[in-house]
Amino acid sequence: MRFKIGEKVGFLREVGGGIVQSYKNDQIVIVEDETGFEREFMEEDLNSIIGDQSNILSSNFDINDVIEETVSYSDDLGDITKNKDFWEIDLHTHVLMESERGLSNGQLLSHQLLEFKRFFRKAREKSIRKLVVIHGVGEGVLKSEIRQFLEGKEGIDFYDADFRKYGKGATTVELFYR
Repeated sequence: MRFKIGEKVGFLREVGGGIVQSYKNDQIVIVEDETGFEREFMEEDLNSIIGDQSNILSSNFDINDVIEETVSYSDDLGDITKNKDFWEIDLHTHVLMESERGLSNGQLLSHQLLEFKRFFRKAREKSIRKLVVIHGVGEGVLKSEIRQFLEGKEGIDFYDADFRKYGKGATTVELFYR
C-alpha cells in the first residue's frame, strides 16, 4: 500500500486526479475523482500530488506557485538548445535529472511536465516563434500530456517534428504573436 487514505493523487493514463478513499485489495485503489465519483485504479496508474497543483493546467499557470512545494530547480532549464530560429528541449529524464532512483513513473512524468511548462512559459516571455520538444516515443503518455496542454492555447500550432531528425519522438510547436 503506497498511498495513504486522504492523499491527493493524479491519474497517469488520463487527465485528472482525486483523493484516495480506500484499498479494494493490495493493487486496486478506490479514488474519489474531481466529480465526486468513486473509481477503481491500479496502484501503478496513480501518482502522488505534492502540494496544491490545482492551477497547473490553467491558462494563468505560474511555475513559481508550485516550485517550492515540489522539487527545487536550478536556474538552468535542463538541456535546452537556443538556436536563433527555434528553441529545443530534451525531456528525457536522464537528461533532466541527475538520478531517477527512488522515483515512480508518475513522479518522473510530473517532473517532465513541470519542466515543459516552465520551458513553454519562458519561450512565450521571450516571444520565441518555434519550439521543438523532444519527448521520446515510449508509451506516448508524455507526448499525449504535452499535446493536451497545448490544445487549449490560442495562437499555437503543433505537429510531429521532422521525422528525419527526431524520428517519432518530438513535437514542433509554432507560436504566433500579435
